[in-house]
Amino acid sequence: MRISARADYAVRAALQLAAAPDAGPLKAEAIADAAGISHKFLEGILNDLRRAGLVLSQRGANGGYRLAGPASSISIADVIRAVDGPLVSVRGVRPPDLSYSGPAASLLWLWIALRANVRQILEGVSLADVVSGRLPADVMALTEAPAAWTNP
Repeated sequence: MRISARADYAVRAALQLAAAPDAGPLKAEAIADAAGISHKFLEGILNDLRRAGLVLSQRGANGGYRLAGPASSISIADVIRAVDGPLVSVRGVRPPDLSYSGPAASLLWLWIALRANVRQILEGVSLADVVSGRLPADVMALTEAPAAWTNP
């Protein structure tokens, strides 16, 4: 699985909003500066997050962006889907819409298993989890294997 720059930036921007729930709306410029993201690129991402119902925007001198709900109710998967679409696809096709035959017939089951695992992790981690630094135990357990930190 590859995490796009757009998805990475969207998660980082959402984390900025999650980290400042009582600060009122944050200006896009402030989010961009804090997260190290191009302001112009961030505007498109924030619009995607707004259209997905994850952030609210407010115009005016005191305007800006804020999360549409509690950070604990917004998963990392929600943010990624808002900017990139499905979490796992094969050649742009969702796994259930694929079919294989011959020696590759069981490949569909592999792609479905991959999607299930990606969903389990990304849907199981909220913005609040990341901001607090307390990721779920099952996620942290996956990081304990030395091979998790190396590239083959």
